[in-house]
Amino acid sequence: MFEGCFTALITPFSGGSVDYGSLSRCIEFQIANGVSGVVPCGTTGESATLTEDEHREVIEFTIRTVKGRVRVLAGTGSNCTETSVKLTRHAKAAGADGALLITPYYNKPTQEGLYQHYRTVAEACDIPIVLYNVPGRTGVNLLPETVVRLASDCANIVGLKDATGSLAQASETLEKIGSRDFDLVSGEDGIVLPLLSIGAKGVISVFSNIAPRSMSDLVAAWKAGDIQRARAIHLSHLDLCRTLFIETNPVPVKTAAALLGYCREDLRLPLVPMTQANRQKLIASMKAFGLAVREGA
Repeated sequence: MFEGCFTALITPFSGGSVDYGSLSRCIEFQIANGVSGVVPCGTTGESATLTEDEHREVIEFTIRTVKGRVRVLAGTGSNCTETSVKLTRHAKAAGADGALLITPYYNKPTQEGLYQHYRTVAEACDIPIVLYNVPGRTGVNLLPETVVRLASDCANIVGLKDATGSLAQASETLEKIGSRDFDLVSGEDGIVLPLLSIGAKGVISVFSNIAPRSMSDLVAAWKAGDIQRARAIHLSHLDLCRTLFIETNPVPVKTAAALLGYCREDLRLPLVPMTQANRQKLIASMKAFGLAVREGA
């Protein structure tokens, strides 16, 4: 259901508020360049500093703008189970195709706590749910056996965004999932092709904010059996992938989107603008990839 290239959308700001004009341009850019779906209010969308009202409004706006042309997988995770339930119910009512739920962060639940959190949300919300495991951001790792337990016990838990960076763990998850109808997708832009090679269905991508056609083409080439083309695209991405994480995501990718004219560089504290040295490295990497950085940047 969630295979292909999904873009983890940035949330543009202007003067401290969400810039819906820029968000609309970003969404249209994604759709015009072949993505399978978009993900509002994920990590890349600075969800941690959106108010609950803004969170709902961004999801509603994204769904209205997309108009069914691609799928919308709404970020509705929280470190509070009750809040996750409320946000996920709202996403369902707003017309999202699914909900992406990050593991609860900071409070570091046990595997049983993670299981009970996700099961509670799944039972309260009749919408397809994709689990999101990113230990480097949350301080907790959703282990393969817990993923399998959730997929077995909750029919609407249909996938996993794996951002562990571990091919071994992703392989174990797929091994234990077996023949279940379950979509594992990459949450790491630098290892999309290796994950596709072991059975992943696609990617939820930061990189595709600025190069959606290229990332979509990588997944499409693999699905078409054109391994040489997929490999060539994968290798062409690596330098820019590394540079997009030279500072904390989403600072570099939002800077890159601004350099392409899609939004302002505005961030919300505690995120701050890139250092000038890293900004210049980003510009050089973007130009080397062939992106049309604005003159004078």
